[in-house]
Amino acid sequence: MKTENHSINDVLNKNATSFYIPPFQRAFAWGKPEIERYFSDILRIIDSELDTSQRDKLEHFFGTIVIKEETEGFASKSVVVDGQQRLTTTLLFLIALRDLETDESIQEFITDNYLKNNSSTFQDKIKLKQVTKDWETYRALVNKNKPNHGIIYNAYLLFLKLINDKKSNNPGIKLEHFILAIKRMNVAIIFLDERPYKGEDPQIIFETLNSLGKPLSLSDLIRNFILLNMNSSNQSEIYQDTWHPKIEAVLNESTSYFFRDYLQYKIASPIKVVSDNNTKELYHLFKTFVEGHFHSHSDFINDIIRYVNWYKWIITEIHPDNLISDAKKNTETKELLRNIFHDIKAEAFKPMVLGLLEFHQYGFNGKKLSDLQLINALIIIRTYLIRRRILRLTQGENKEIPSLCDNIRNRSDALMNDARSEMLKLLSCSFYRMRFPNDTEVTNELKRIDFYNGLSKYSKLISGKIEENCSKISVDFRDRKVTIEHLMPQKLNSIWKDELGDNWEAIQKQYLHNIGNLILTEFNSEIGNKSLSDKKEKLKKSNLLYRLDVLNRETWNESDMSTHQAEMIERFLTAFSLPAEMQQTNNWDDKKASPEQELISPLDDDSTEIATGKSPIAVLVNDELFNVSTWQDVYLVFLRWLYANKPVAFSQLLNKNENNSKYTIIAVKQKILSLIKEDDSLKNRYKRLSDGINLTNVEGETEDEPLYVHINASASTIISRIREAMLLSEMGEETVTIELKS
Repeated sequence: MKTENHSINDVLNKNATSFYIPPFQRAFAWGKPEIERYFSDILRIIDSELDTSQRDKLEHFFGTIVIKEETEGFASKSVVVDGQQRLTTTLLFLIALRDLETDESIQEFITDNYLKNNSSTFQDKIKLKQVTKDWETYRALVNKNKPNHGIIYNAYLLFLKLINDKKSNNPGIKLEHFILAIKRMNVAIIFLDERPYKGEDPQIIFETLNSLGKPLSLSDLIRNFILLNMNSSNQSEIYQDTWHPKIEAVLNESTSYFFRDYLQYKIASPIKVVSDNNTKELYHLFKTFVEGHFHSHSDFINDIIRYVNWYKWIITEIHPDNLISDAKKNTETKELLRNIFHDIKAEAFKPMVLGLLEFHQYGFNGKKLSDLQLINALIIIRTYLIRRRILRLTQGENKEIPSLCDNIRNRSDALMNDARSEMLKLLSCSFYRMRFPNDTEVTNELKRIDFYNGLSKYSKLISGKIEENCSKISVDFRDRKVTIEHLMPQKLNSIWKDELGDNWEAIQKQYLHNIGNLILTEFNSEIGNKSLSDKKEKLKKSNLLYRLDVLNRETWNESDMSTHQAEMIERFLTAFSLPAEMQQTNNWDDKKASPEQELISPLDDDSTEIATGKSPIAVLVNDELFNVSTWQDVYLVFLRWLYANKPVAFSQLLNKNENNSKYTIIAVKQKILSLIKEDDSLKNRYKRLSDGINLTNVEGETEDEPLYVHINASASTIISRIREAMLLSEMGEETVTIELKS
């Protein structure tokens, strides 16, 4: 490695050198704040030059540029490993200077010395070859042609305005002053030694230099790792012909998530959800995997592109491609994938299903999974998920399901013979909380559960699949006109009260939102609070099987709802069925203990149930660990993080009352004091957000408007509050994790 200090002017003024930004690097990204800061540095240098009282004229350190030299004929090519934003910005500034000049000789001077190079191998002899996304716009600007609109053109226009404004305010500033400023903007040029024993891997340098500033995405790091150690011609060819069109252009913003799920499948182990805070950690896991499993980066590319379209089938809700040649089976397979990943949103199963699709599309050892067995495997996954959602079980799936992925290959022969049986075995061999719920558990839960509200995410899916299984006709349950309707209405008039009898209040409370009082209709809430006879008239126009449950009855009382409940539960058990030998058994491995450390996310459906009666010992917020001892501590820690990092979401919680309560959750002190005047019992129920001190113990305030938090709440209430805030700020499931005492 060799380091030299030069001005940015000297770097760009070399006539025999062309600069090449690898096509896979980030496109130009500097916006108005960065451009204005750059111009401000230029002006400070100029002001220093014009200040006659200043003896030592100002210079500016402009950062580092990392270059890997390549030779082409008599010319040299400098591959820009890092520093492309600085080079591009300076060249756009020079183009703007040129275009504001009226003297053609000066224009030619700037073009010939900075923008073009007679020995350049790039189009139009342009000295700097931009990344693919920026090239045409940059080329047009250099050639004085009409450019495409975008961030490159916006930066150029901003420079025009800034230069014009400065000249207007100070006519004494000339071109030579701006050129002088560039000559006094210094950079450290790091030249990488290509000899392997020197250990100057461009990728390692790149990773180190990008440890500051806006973090690179996981896909950025992986792309650069794979391509950066190749020579520039191979980089261009592989990126333009393979990497971009076959990976990034297919998956777009899902590329980083694809790499994570690909790796989870390959190593059969859970990996954290991709976020800005853990990108480097995940990247090093991926890098270690590639270096340990592939002879060359080309081998890795050949392997991973096989999975891209399979993953696209998983993440795309409506996909035009045919997965299976048989039309009926193709439709069924697509619907199952849509159910699992878009209706249920089971992220944990992406690696496993990626493996099943590989087995079906590509095969193992010359053998492929049949269409029927793929469908059977997906049906069992959907059944497993729906049964667990009925019991509000989600905890553990993200950590345990990926660890089962190696069974796709290891048990491939058994899957080929009977995928249904093998998937049932696979998903019922874990510890208790990962169990495959049996018929008794599901029946008991459906009898008591608030199906309408408690299962609102899945109720239409479940009802639609029950209808489809019974009538053999597909139901578009995703259509907004198709709704879950109450037969006994939420507001009872005298006719309905008479229908239900003296015990109508208890009956309504028990059955109102229960599956025994609900049907699927295509009338978009048109039957509302009508009488039973009116509802029957409307239901005569329905095409759904459910209408018969009502049309065949003259009453809709407790007995009718109990009967409908039993019928619906039986239909559920048929639509999402288990073999007879699993219907009443304990479908888990009772020898396998649950993990000693119990972790929950507030977004888990069953988090409040799990946390009740247990104490927290730690909370992880965006990979930052805090030790806690009470649920109050958990809430205060979370709110402090939210206040510092998600101010918009935090502001939405201010002055908000608890549901069905007079308590204001978070407010400034004056607001809290006004509440206490109305209810003196509140004075011991608030703590200061900044340090957790009780309101009654505060003698003086160090803040102008200190915030106080209502902390007299149960574990379930606090988890619900955190869940609400996480949803407001669109935080992922693993952003907040709470560790409970075993």
